[in-house]
Amino acid sequence: MQIFKIVTYKTLVVLLLIVLCVTFFCGYFVKISSLESKKFTVVIDAGHGGVDVGASGVTTGVRESDLNLLIAKNLKELFQKNGFVVIMTREDDNGLYGTTDPGFKKRDLKAREKIINNSLADVCVSIHLNVYSSQSRRGAQAFFNRDYLEGKKLAKLVQGRINGLNLSPRLYDALHGDYYLLNTSKIPTIIVECGFLSSPEDEKLLLSDKYRFDISSAIFMGCLDYLSV
Repeated sequence: MQIFKIVTYKTLVVLLLIVLCVTFFCGYFVKISSLESKKFTVVIDAGHGGVDVGASGVTTGVRESDLNLLIAKNLKELFQKNGFVVIMTREDDNGLYGTTDPGFKKRDLKAREKIINNSLADVCVSIHLNVYSSQSRRGAQAFFNRDYLEGKKLAKLVQGRINGLNLSPRLYDALHGDYYLLNTSKIPTIIVECGFLSSPEDEKLLLSDKYRFDISSAIFMGCLDYLSV
């Protein structure tokens, strides 16, 4: 009789543990599957284009607009391979201004603003390159609208991934920036300055396929970090 009680007690304990494990893991898998089942949308904005070439490389004269587009296309491929819907503001060398009549820059920005705000996307990443008076200034940095908490969260997570590349002598913090697209966007939006074209070292990196892929991967992973929270 005593043996029966011991066996029954152990059986109940085992059954209880099984029930708890099943409950926990079922809840876990439901959470994961619900995250994976959502069809995320991202807007990728390759800055400049057309007659607006942006900055130029200090050594080679490479155009910012061209490098922006290459990085943006890398990002597009990464997002699409992972099931995202991707909306590009531009996919070729042309700008969005229509004609080069006076005011073309403002028309270009307003066209980008319209694409972003009509997209109903989960995030927007605008790709740019930086310049500075000193050639020693290097590295990539993310910018956000200080009044938009979600954009700030996104920028910090992307910056963390960029810093993890350890390709710059200086680790940056994500910063607020007074930029048109950041101020007018209705979805979490960041601008990523992917390096300094005024730096010979950064320019050399930006001309390499590997660096452009690495910086694209860091931005992509930062966006995943944000969407997984």
